[in-house]
Amino acid sequence: MELFLQFCINGLMLGMMYALVAVGFTLFFGVLDVIVFSHGDTVMVGSFAGLSMYWWLNAVYPGLSPEWTVLWIFFAAVAAVVAMGTLAARFMIMPLRKAPPLNTLLATMMLGTVLREAIRLFFPDGSNPKPFPRLLPDWAWQNGNLILRFDNILLFSMGALVIILVYLLIARTRLGMAIRAVAQDEEAARLMGVNFTLIVMTTFAVGSAVAAFAGVMNGLYYNEINFSLGLLLGAIGFSAAVIGGLGNIYGAILGGFIFAFLQTLGAVVLPFASAYKDVFAFGSVITLMAIRPTGLIAEPSSQRV
Repeated sequence: MELFLQFCINGLMLGMMYALVAVGFTLFFGVLDVIVFSHGDTVMVGSFAGLSMYWWLNAVYPGLSPEWTVLWIFFAAVAAVVAMGTLAARFMIMPLRKAPPLNTLLATMMLGTVLREAIRLFFPDGSNPKPFPRLLPDWAWQNGNLILRFDNILLFSMGALVIILVYLLIARTRLGMAIRAVAQDEEAARLMGVNFTLIVMTTFAVGSAVAAFAGVMNGLYYNEINFSLGLLLGAIGFSAAVIGGLGNIYGAILGGFIFAFLQTLGAVVLPFASAYKDVFAFGSVITLMAIRPTGLIAEPSSQRV
């Protein structure tokens, strides 16, 4: 039981990271009806941008406190990835908006490959895993074999705060109303005076910022990053968005935690848990997709007649 509870605690942390990645996928699909397959590699770029800021701070301000260091790492990662995301939206996604969907899929897949190879080739020793600094308090509460780490609680709370802020932005602000209007009916939103290009770039900026946060969170949680981490995170994030209901933010959050639960369940009940947990999770996703093709929380749709 203690082992199961420990896996559940770890699963909550993983679920929060997966939910953050899935939110980006569902934002992009909701506004432009495109799947941005480079989103997982965007998460990876965020983690490396945060590590670069840490190296710079350690060289220029070696006595800076861990609290300020963490804030600057998050700020640098978000700024770098938001700039990259908005440029990609303006000069790659928008020109392909009227092209067949496969063109956009191919372009974003190639963009992901470019990002991975750029980190591998041009980042110092980028082909090898990089240690990420341990900057959060390392004390933990232990009861037998059950360990509750304070840094996990802190990261989970920060991820929940980001999701709440994104929800408030989408649901309670005029900008969010414009984003929802474009997602529901682009033509009607344009007729009502909504700046379509600005809304698309803003949406990509928000999704990229969340991805950067997830990348730094991943580094602080595992204390290691590598250039290929975006491949698995992208596949998991996209799967979470699909099983939750692609285009629905609530579904993306739910899907992230469901995928983490499936990994946890596979790690507990299967032999050779670490080897088969991902196989079990992705196999379960295939089953869920066969049962509910539109996702657990299907986005309502309408058709003009």
